[in-house]
Amino acid sequence: MRMISTCLWFDNQAEEAAEFYTSVFDDSKILSLARAGEGGPGPAGQVITVEFEIEGRRFMALNGGPANNFTEAVSFVVDCADQEEVDRYWTALTQGGSESMCGWLKDRYGVSWQIIPSALGSLIAGDDPESSQRAMQAMLGMRKLDIAELQKAYDG
Repeated sequence: MRMISTCLWFDNQAEEAAEFYTSVFDDSKILSLARAGEGGPGPAGQVITVEFEIEGRRFMALNGGPANNFTEAVSFVVDCADQEEVDRYWTALTQGGSESMCGWLKDRYGVSWQIIPSALGSLIAGDDPESSQRAMQAMLGMRKLDIAELQKAYDG
C-alpha cells in the first residue's frame, strides 16, 4: 500500500520546525534526519530533510532554500475536542507567528493552521438556519474561536 505524506519546504529551518511541531502535538516524533555528504548539496553535515510524525501522519521537512514560501492556499486543520485544546494549540502555534480570522493562524515558519473546535460544524451548519447564521456571524468576528461565544450566538 502506498502512503501519501506532506513535504514542507523551508529555507533552512527544517530541523528546528520538525522539533517544534513534535513538541506541540502529542504522539509525535522525529523519525530520521538526512544530512549532506562531502559532495553536497550544501555544506557537509547540513540537514537536508527531516522525517517526522504527528499523531500517525508522516511529514518531511526539506531545507530547500528561499525559492518557495508558504501561503494560505494550504493549511493544516486541527480538530479540537474542547476549548482547552483550542487554547493550547492556538497559544503554541501563534508563538512567534500571527493570528488571522476565523480560527486561522500562521506559525513562526509561515505555515497556516486552522484551529477548529469539533462543535463548530453543528453550530454553523445546524438544523436551524437562523441560529446557524448567528453562529457564523460570531465566528467571522473572531480570531481564536471561542466555543462558549459561538454557542451563545447560536442559542440567540
